[in-house]
Formats: sequence, C-alpha cells, structure tokens
Amino acid sequence: MPVRVLIADDHSVVRQGLRMFLKLDPELEVVGEASNGAEAIQMARALTPDVVLMDLLMPGTDGIAATQRIRAEVPKTEVLALTSVLEDASVVGAVQAGAVGYLLKDTQAEQLCKAIKAAAKGQVQLAPEAAARLVREVRAPDSPESLTGRETDVLRALATGLTNREIGRSLNIGERTVKTHVSHLLSKLGLQSRTQAALYAVRIGLVPESELSDKS
Repeated sequence: MPVRVLIADDHSVVRQGLRMFLKLDPELEVVGEASNGAEAIQMARALTPDVVLMDLLMPGTDGIAATQRIRAEVPKTEVLALTSVLEDASVVGAVQAGAVGYLLKDTQAEQLCKAIKAAAKGQVQLAPEAAARLVREVRAPDSPESLTGRETDVLRALATGLTNREIGRSLNIGERTVKTHVSHLLSKLGLQSRTQAALYAVRIGLVPESELSDKS
C-alpha cells in the first residue's frame, strides 16, 4: 500500500509542484490538498492520511496549531513540517505540537520522498539546521525518573531513526514490548513524542547529533 499524503500549503503553485513530483513515486499517493490549517484539520479527520506535509505560515489557523490538533484528533497521522522558515520559535513549536520532523522547502525531491516514507513509520526527520536548533532548546526534566537498561537501549535505537519493528529485531524483543518501553520512557522523561525523545538522547550524549541530521 502506498503512503497516503495530505499536502497543506497556502500557495497553490507549491501544492501543485509537490503533487507533481510526489506522483512520480509509486510508493506515495497524494490524497488531498489543504490551503490553510483549518482545512488541513478537517481533511485529516476525513481522510486519515499517513502523513501531512504541513507548511507553518498559513492564514487563519497556522501550521503549528493545525499540527497540534491533528496529532490530538488523528493520532495515527504523522505530521512532517515542510517550510521555508528556520526560526527557533517555529522549529521548537512544531516539534512541541507533535510534528515527527522538520524539513526546509529547499530539500531535494528524492530526499523529501524518502523522508515522507520514513515519517509514515514514525521515524524522526530533521533538517540538519533544525536539528542543531532543537538540540539547543530541548530541556531535560528537572528530576527525571531513571530509565532501565532496556529503556535506555530503546531510547538509543529510537534516536537513530529505527521503527518499533526494527528496534524489536535489533534487541530481540517483540514490537508490542518496544511500544511499551517507548511509552514508559516518554512518561518517565516527561516528553510528548518520539522526536522529543530523540532530541533528549542527543542532549544527554546518548547518540551524536549527526544521527539525527543524517536521517533527513
């Protein structure tokens, strides 16, 4: 089954361009286009796409607010920010809202297609510039609960971009067990998403920052 993609951007030319080259990849299917955040929320509810390509600067409901609503109301849909904006507030805001990644609009078409497929699996996708800003901004909890050895292993693997299935294979445990470990470590660290967990892993030195940048 192809990855089902919803494009959200207020510029029709951008939407048309994205649709044209995404259609060239048989593993991707554009199921809809939204011209603002409110439309993106409505269409995500109706279509439940695998990934929403979300512009951040849109009239009315912006991309960050739309991301937060979609992640809350359609949790199986991942949101991948695709924007020309590289400001700390926008980068941090998108990730805090639940975006699985943050890419710039100068990303090459082949890289974008690859990133969409990875995002559909819940893999973190960050432009190197965004990763650097996020690592500076992420804050460790004041008094985090200690992670078990296995939870630390899962955190390390998660931060390198592995899916739950891939983590399970590498650690010789079931995918359901991996999901349980991820849920526990997020709760212990007071984090909301896999992306935040990956950034936390970089911040504490568990994995190098290049492990995030290399995934985009």
